[in-house]
Amino acid sequence: MKLQNKVAFVTGAGQGMGQAIVRRFVTEGAKVVAVDLNQAALAASLADLGEQVLALGCNVADAASVADAMGQVEAHFGGLDIVVNNAGVGALDAFLDTPDDSWARVIGVNLGGTFLCCREGARLMLKGKRQGVLINLSSTAALTGEGPSHYCASKAAVMGLTRSIARELAAQGIRVNTLVPGPTNTPMMAGIPDDHMQALLKNVPLGRMCETDEIARVAVFLASDDASFITGQNIAVNGGMAFI
Repeated sequence: MKLQNKVAFVTGAGQGMGQAIVRRFVTEGAKVVAVDLNQAALAASLADLGEQVLALGCNVADAASVADAMGQVEAHFGGLDIVVNNAGVGALDAFLDTPDDSWARVIGVNLGGTFLCCREGARLMLKGKRQGVLINLSSTAALTGEGPSHYCASKAAVMGLTRSIARELAAQGIRVNTLVPGPTNTPMMAGIPDDHMQALLKNVPLGRMCETDEIARVAVFLASDDASFITGQNIAVNGGMAFI
């Protein structure tokens, strides 16, 4: 098992890619702190995984909430090895009609939440003298611009954040990479109008949507020693839709 004796912190774990990553990490031997806004629903959806998973309610856009969650990680498992920043939101706002609060929410969760969880996660890794891994989820929309402005901007910024902290934390043995999915079969994608979805899939050379476990398997690779000399990189899983 590739993640035996590792402790992972996965955000947006209530559904979609986040939940697939939690399940794949457990299969690979990790103990996982799974976080989402709705703790009760999260715990119910992961109950079959038993004591390998600790389900926590957490607002990743709130610094105090993230700090509290990291404190519970330390108290429950004694330290931290892996952070996966999967939590994200979107909105179908046209640029000229984007409300200020919608812009703030998308940037606050997608970029701000990633920053906060990376910062607090890295602090906990260094406190425990562990050589950890941070994995940030971006989107192919950041490369193509095919999406609402706030969503594309937030996901492009995640790539820049990753490069910066990868350089800064390399000397401490912490690796930081971005996983860049293409169109993936998740509940978030269910809200996209069918005509837009069909147009989107026409740009995917492999001709289909990605499945969540295909993302999860790449997350395992990046979190494991198989990727021990990879840091500051954007790893695209998009069926050839765009190249980095």
